[in-house]
Amino acid sequence: MSTTDTVTPARAGRREWLGLAILSLPALLVSMDLTVLHLAAPAISADLRPSAAQLLWIVDIYGFLIAGFLITMGTLGDRIGRRLLLLTGAAAFGVASVVAAFSPNAETLIAARALLGVAGATLAPSTVALVRNMFHDSAQRTTAISIWFMSFMAGSAIGPLIGGALLEVAWWGSTFLIGVPVMVLLLALGPVLLPEYRAPLPGRMDLLGGLTALVAILSIVYGLKRVAEHGLTVAPLVTVAVGLVLGTVFLRRQRTVAAPLLDLDLFRLRTVSVSVLALTIGAVAVGGVGYLSAQYLQLVADQSPFMAGLWMLPPLLTGIITTIVTPIVGHRIGPGARTTLGLVVATIGLLVVSRTNDDSGVGYVVAGLVLLFGGIMPVLALGVDIVVAAAPPARTGAASAITETAQELGIALGIAVLGSITTAIYRQQMRDVVPPEGVPADAAEAARTTLGAAGEVSAQLGPALLESAERAFTDGMRLAAVASAVMLTITVVIAAVALRRVQATGGGPH
Repeated sequence: MSTTDTVTPARAGRREWLGLAILSLPALLVSMDLTVLHLAAPAISADLRPSAAQLLWIVDIYGFLIAGFLITMGTLGDRIGRRLLLLTGAAAFGVASVVAAFSPNAETLIAARALLGVAGATLAPSTVALVRNMFHDSAQRTTAISIWFMSFMAGSAIGPLIGGALLEVAWWGSTFLIGVPVMVLLLALGPVLLPEYRAPLPGRMDLLGGLTALVAILSIVYGLKRVAEHGLTVAPLVTVAVGLVLGTVFLRRQRTVAAPLLDLDLFRLRTVSVSVLALTIGAVAVGGVGYLSAQYLQLVADQSPFMAGLWMLPPLLTGIITTIVTPIVGHRIGPGARTTLGLVVATIGLLVVSRTNDDSGVGYVVAGLVLLFGGIMPVLALGVDIVVAAAPPARTGAASAITETAQELGIALGIAVLGSITTAIYRQQMRDVVPPEGVPADAAEAARTTLGAAGEVSAQLGPALLESAERAFTDGMRLAAVASAVMLTITVVIAAVALRRVQATGGGPH
């Protein structure tokens, strides 16, 4: 076919960009609900008086079910219609938010959070798939997905800020009501601004495969979170191992079923496999180092939760700017070069964080996070774009679920692995610091385990104990940042080699 015969993809107009604005709102809320509850936990404990296990489930079950249902919901949207699934999920999200806000007991709140998780899993893959359907021009699509991804990342960062502000003037249930007007707006404007799309011949839904994927992902994420909280004990490691075995069974099944939930042929494309790797390792760095930095700001730098959230705004704003600007100024640069450059900048940021000490204040942490977010967020957005663009139109919902699942697992893995590194260093350095006399045995053991407990015990034993604990935690965080930088460096080499011949237009070998 000659150049003159090549069909130019239709460019999006005002309706599509307005639709993108509508799609960005649920992306913002889904990620916001992952963190908005953290500051409300004490108020919920005082009001509903949940047990320790119930409080854990109130906080965690939302993220667990989002991660577990993403693949199934992405495929379901391809079959029944992405707009239909999005609007159904939005209605369920709004109802569950109201139930959660006015929950009279812990059991009701856990059930409402569970429904929020399932509804949230319908929103993320549906929104990305609809963006793919609405923006056919590659440059416009890249910009649109970058804006969507920016909204998703912004939600998790501003969640604590909004939650903290609401808790100053209202009761804990107000943190759940934020999403209700947004979902009402989506239900009102979605049918007007958003197109419907479903696969023409979807085939029979693989329910057994969906159940296997759900249990596998829940087991892995649950085990990793327990590792982060309690260290490398037998029970969470067995849970992770069970999840990995079930994940292997699921992948083998996808090779044999007529209508697989996961299109494994996508991973034959070099750009897709490297992009998923970058998404996962990038999420490890952002999730793990971001988690540890938040603790440092509050427990070592002595910032309030709200001020710690404010200190996280410069990294977030930098990431937003680079995510929007990179597709515009870098459209002539191939995805390999853009991925490599972003990962290099992020790695430098991690090395800056590793220079932090217990006396340095917030400077190294914030500066390092600025470079980390500024480098990694455009890479993650580009990875979502590459994977979704590579999928056939009938499978974009399932493809977007791959990117979301990679990020969810990466965040959980980052918190668990990097948190375990920090905890191990902390325990090693604190082993002989807490005296055996003068403090109850359980309190002494807690002080040797966590910085927060050491702060409480130091009221009895003097400031020297707290100084040692802060130094031990900071040393652990520094080593975790170096370990994360090593992982990103390996990913840089893989991306530079595997994507070196991929052109800016998306051509080249895959």
